[in-house]
Amino acid sequence: MRKRRSNPAYLNGVPELLVLQLLDRRPMYGYELVQAIRAASGCVFEFGEGCIYPILHRLEADGLLKASEQASAGRTRLVYRVTKAGQKQLAEAASAWQKVVATVQQVIQGGSHGQPAMA
Repeated sequence: MRKRRSNPAYLNGVPELLVLQLLDRRPMYGYELVQAIRAASGCVFEFGEGCIYPILHRLEADGLLKASEQASAGRTRLVYRVTKAGQKQLAEAASAWQKVVATVQQVIQGGSHGQPAMA
C-alpha cells in the first residue's frame, strides 16, 4: 500500500490559489481539477478530492466560483468557473504569493547584499 503524503502546513492558501488559477484558464469539474493540479505541478501537489471539494464549495459560497450542471458521457457533473469576484481574488492572492516567494528566495540567498540578515 502506498503511503499518502501530507502537504506541509506552509501550503495554507495554496490549494485555493491553484483552484482559482486553473479554473480561470478553463471551467472544470472537481475530479478533473484534482487531475489538473497534479499534472500542472508535475505531481508535486496531490490534493485529493477530500481536499478539493470542500474548497470548491467554500469558494462557491463566497461568490468566487459559480457551478453549473453539465451532461457528460451520460452523467451530470458540476462544472466550476471563476466569477469576476474570483478573478479579483485570484489577482490579489497571486500577487501576495509572488511577494512571499521573492522574499523567501531573498532570505535563502542571503539578503539583498548577499549577507545573512542579522537580528
